[in-house]
Amino acid sequence: MSEVKDRPAQGGFEASLARLEEVVRRLESGDVPLEEALRLFEEGVTLARTCSERLNDAEKKIEVLIEREDGSFGLRPFSDSAAEADKPSGADREPR
Repeated sequence: MSEVKDRPAQGGFEASLARLEEVVRRLESGDVPLEEALRLFEEGVTLARTCSERLNDAEKKIEVLIEREDGSFGLRPFSDSAAEADKPSGADREPR
């Protein structure tokens, strides 16, 4: 009997990623009949989208602790820190 699941792994990101890795391994083995391979491929696409959405949601929630010019600390959204990482060192600081 087939081990193919009809829906993505239930649970968290880790469960979905583990199932996606299993699907990829089975497809790469080449020992899967065509119909099953198609079902696995569809499941893999769904799992990849689910994982991507969960990562995007997590990124939106992340805040990065930063040190301000006055020595105090504050929070800023993760997306701002990614843009800051592209700037040359000290480019975001105001002259003293």
